[in-house]
Amino acid sequence: MMANTVEAEGQLTPDEQKRLTADMHRSLRRKKIRAVFLVAPLLIFIMVTFVSPIATMLFRSVDNPQVSEYMPNTTAALAAWDADSNELPDETTYAALVEDLVVGRENHTIGKAATRLNYEKSQMRSLLTGTARKAGRLDPPYKEQLIKINAGWGDIDNWRVIKRESAPYTLSYYIAAFDMETTPSGEIKMLPEQQRVYLKMLWRTVWMSLLITALTLILGYPVSYLLASLPMGIANTLMILVLLPFWTSLLVRTSSWIALLQGQGVINDVLVWFGLVGDDNRLSMIYNATGTVITMTHILLPFMILPLYSVMKTIPPSYMRAARSLGATPFTAFFKVYLPQSVPGISAGAILVFILAIGYYITPALVGGQTGQFIGNMIAYHMQSSLNWGLAAALGVVLLALVLGIYALYSRLFGSNNQMTLR
Repeated sequence: MMANTVEAEGQLTPDEQKRLTADMHRSLRRKKIRAVFLVAPLLIFIMVTFVSPIATMLFRSVDNPQVSEYMPNTTAALAAWDADSNELPDETTYAALVEDLVVGRENHTIGKAATRLNYEKSQMRSLLTGTARKAGRLDPPYKEQLIKINAGWGDIDNWRVIKRESAPYTLSYYIAAFDMETTPSGEIKMLPEQQRVYLKMLWRTVWMSLLITALTLILGYPVSYLLASLPMGIANTLMILVLLPFWTSLLVRTSSWIALLQGQGVINDVLVWFGLVGDDNRLSMIYNATGTVITMTHILLPFMILPLYSVMKTIPPSYMRAARSLGATPFTAFFKVYLPQSVPGISAGAILVFILAIGYYITPALVGGQTGQFIGNMIAYHMQSSLNWGLAAALGVVLLALVLGIYALYSRLFGSNNQMTLR
């Protein structure tokens, strides 16, 4: 504890007031320093596990080092070339290309630049790697020989792509994330309808997440109301059933739904046994959007029940009894009195379930099939299979921006203290 060095008796002199003020400022400064040391581990943890990955993702979504790093001579030569001139680069550029191809093949790096260019224009990888295998045997002048090896070197559009992608930073990943492309002439346009993937998958992710949120609310509200209305001992016992899924692996819970929903699964067997569906017409409830919605609704249901229960538990039962005593019907008393007071729980549970659902990966991957996949599955595909980390990062940024936008809308509608009421 800070010791006051001024003994205040009667009216303080100016010097004593000055020393007292200095002591107070010193005491506050020490408290602030102590507070910083206390929260420092948490700040470091957040920086390492949250801020740093997001910053890395943002950087990767615009980072474009492959062509300039692995084809430096070609990049430098193309800097002086006018891509709008409709003329092929001069012999100096072709010589620089041969030098880069030879060095890149020796260092096993030309494939990285070729893969990057292939993202922008098909057959660029075969153009570079095929030419690199023969480039070491060439003698100047190179231009005619390269065009003879592969006519693609006489296509001015290929050179325009190389020049454009030689920049250290690019927006091409974001352009691809919105199902658009940049033509060799620099025009940005939408892809043909049959080639659009990401916008459709992003829309599917949003509407399925909204549907899952609505289903968890419909199922979770009565359960929360029952838990809040029962005596504490019984409610705590039943709450164990709500929390029980958290003690089981997510993979196990998802796999159990595969056993239940598959064509020869338990639910179809029961429906056939009751004669509700024919044995030859069993319902298709797995490896599609239906399987994803059913499974994720069950998995995310506790995240809706818990916020609802915490809010409903604070609503005094006397409010409903007072409304009934004043002549309100049970429905009117619930709709006019109870439901508005539970809105904070509804909003908190809905935003929690929606944000969790929109970023889900494992469950859609296991039970979603082709029509139940989320945008997170496409991000995982580009990170693990196509190794297009730039596009994966751009899709991640788009998803992050969408979540932040939804959260901003939620904050505007419900406010920081969740005081919105139904009218």
